[in-house]
Amino acid sequence: MSTTYDQLVEILARLHDAPADRISPEATIAELGVDSLTMVEISIRVERDLGVAIGDDELRPDLTLVDLAGLVDARRAAL
Repeated sequence: MSTTYDQLVEILARLHDAPADRISPEATIAELGVDSLTMVEISIRVERDLGVAIGDDELRPDLTLVDLAGLVDARRAAL
């Protein structure tokens, strides 16, 4: 898995007490039980820690972690 994925898992672990066995590349934000406030916090942390902005409309409950990592990587490549 990508370094970005690992960084996202670290962000999730700090912000949300999701069981480690439920965190996988195919896990969706909803499957991890992330609420709307935590989604905003994730967006802020991604921008601060990873250097790219993810809009509220892009950080959807059905987004998988691997898709989020791909989105972050694409934004980084465009910089």
